[in-house]
Amino acid sequence: MPTAVEIGKVKIGGDDLFLIAGPCVIESEELVMKTAEQIARIAASHRIPYIFKSSYDKANRSAVTSYRGMGMDEGLRILQKVKSEIGVPVLSDVHGPEEATAAAEVLDLLQIPAFLCRQTDLLVAAGKTGRGVNVKKGQFLAPWDMANVVEKLESTGNKKIFLTERGTTFGYNNLVSDMRSLVIMRRWNYPVIFDGTHSVQLPGGGGKVSSGQREFVTPLTRAAVAVGCDGLFLEVHPNPDQALSDGPNMIDLAELNRLLTQVKQLRDVLNEKTAR
Repeated sequence: MPTAVEIGKVKIGGDDLFLIAGPCVIESEELVMKTAEQIARIAASHRIPYIFKSSYDKANRSAVTSYRGMGMDEGLRILQKVKSEIGVPVLSDVHGPEEATAAAEVLDLLQIPAFLCRQTDLLVAAGKTGRGVNVKKGQFLAPWDMANVVEKLESTGNKKIFLTERGTTFGYNNLVSDMRSLVIMRRWNYPVIFDGTHSVQLPGGGGKVSSGQREFVTPLTRAAVAVGCDGLFLEVHPNPDQALSDGPNMIDLAELNRLLTQVKQLRDVLNEKTAR
């Protein structure tokens, strides 16, 4: 197992499965606070360390008219409120080197979007903040290609590195999850995360928006835990069909407890067998 790392006040990695979850994008302060509080309560009931996720800006939406979020300043204010009032670490996407330093004043974990995972200046800037850095493996990369990403981050002296599998491009408007990548990316001894919701996305499948196959989130997530991922990334919304971004591939908040019950049981079995 990779060495556990402290992110905010939470220790993640090691033997314990951890969770990164929240709405795709910040739609309102009320939605964020209510969702963060409910997910935190569910995660705590399963003794799963939890980091709240929601993007203040989704810079790679399909269409110019698509909702992107509340912007950096307002988004970071809301995320700071989550940290202060809910008491959990927070994560959001960063898109440029100049953005990383400002975002790190609030974020406990900076996320590098999949399409930007090879951007050297962005990776180095994120690493230099000293915050944790979660890199989504690009849909266009083989898992072993992430060695170069790790090397760029390590060049800054930062060892709080997380690697996330989120599906690989398979033809047009489709992704597949190659569970071998979870094993391969473990070679660098950093926590490996499975993104159960973006892995079922159909990029651009809705014309000017992405589509998705929400019904496959649960089986793929169970499979990833059985293979041995360290953490889960799940976009969660109280009403996914009304969400302003990524609705078709987000899971309903009402279904989260059932899914975590299943994966926690799987993880406990794996830990028990390893201990023998």
